[in-house]
Amino acid sequence: MPIILIFFLASGWSALVYQVVWQRVLFRVYGVDIHATTYVVTAFMLGLGVGSLLGGALSRRFPTHSIFLFGAFELGIGLFGLLSINLFEWVARFTAGTSDLFVACLSFSLLLLPTLMMGATLPILTGYASQRSKNVGQSVSQLYLVNTLGAALGAWSAGHFLLSALGLRGSSVVAAVVNLSLAIIVLLVWRRVSMPSNVQETQARIASA
Repeated sequence: MPIILIFFLASGWSALVYQVVWQRVLFRVYGVDIHATTYVVTAFMLGLGVGSLLGGALSRRFPTHSIFLFGAFELGIGLFGLLSINLFEWVARFTAGTSDLFVACLSFSLLLLPTLMMGATLPILTGYASQRSKNVGQSVSQLYLVNTLGAALGAWSAGHFLLSALGLRGSSVVAAVVNLSLAIIVLLVWRRVSMPSNVQETQARIASA
C-alpha cells in the first residue's frame, strides 16, 4: 500500500502540472478572460468526473486487473502529455480568432481524453486497495489525501519554478516522464505478479487435456 500511495502522489503532481501548462497554452492562443478560464476549468473537471465513473465501472468489471488498468492509463496520459503542446499549437493555427462557442467545444474535445484517464485512476486504485485492506473508507481517504497533496505540489511547483526554468514544453515533458515512468514500473510489476497465475492456468489446462 505505501508504494501505491507514492505512485498516486506522483500521478496527482503531474496532473496539476498539466493543468497549469495546458491552461497557459490555451490562454496564449485564445486569450485570457473569464470565458476562456471557465472553458478550460470546466473541461478539466468534466473529464475527471466522467473518468471517475469509467474507472469505477472498470474496477468492478475487472477487479483482478486494477494494477494493469492504472498502468495503462498512466501510459496514455504520459503519451498525450508528450504530444500535447504540439497538438494544441497545431490546432491553434486553424482555429485562432473563432467564436467563444467554438473555443468551448474545442477545449472540451482537447482535454476530455487525458482528463478522463486521470479521473479513472482514483476509483481503480481504490478498488485495488480495498481488496487488500478490506477497508473502503481508509483506502479512499488515504488515496484522496495523497492525490490532493500531489496536486497541490504540482500546482505550486509549476507556478514557482517549472515554467520559469523549463517553459511550457519542458514542463509538460517532465510531467510526461513521470507518468511514463509510473506506467513502466506498474506494468512490469503487474506482469511479474500475474505470471505465476498464468503458468498455473496453463499447467492445469495441459493436465486436463
